[in-house]
Amino acid sequence: MELSWIRRADGRWCSLEHLDLSRIKTTAGVYVIWHAGMPSRVVRVGQGNIVSRLAVHRADPEIMQYGVKGRLLVTWAAVARDADRDGIVRFLLDRYRPLTGGANPVVIPIRVNLPGAA
Repeated sequence: MELSWIRRADGRWCSLEHLDLSRIKTTAGVYVIWHAGMPSRVVRVGQGNIVSRLAVHRADPEIMQYGVKGRLLVTWAAVARDADRDGIVRFLLDRYRPLTGGANPVVIPIRVNLPGAA
């Protein structure tokens, strides 16, 4: 499945800490949060209402602590169907092995283009 991962208007990734959540138009989808340290690492992969999930994560010390390793960045993509989101999240979790997060959904992974992949 081909996803349209969101970036800023200038093509750079969005800062989790400084992102204006009121400007997000996507309602349901999947997201990836990572720190831009050396090396960078995915901190969290998730799904649901993008605005509410990112607001929760910004207030979560477990996630925000990784900002000391490098700026926390985020991208997301609209995915309307719950079943597709579950499969995509499973694929992303298997691929990235994030530093925090819940259990892997017990579903067949749905392969997608990764953020930043050409």
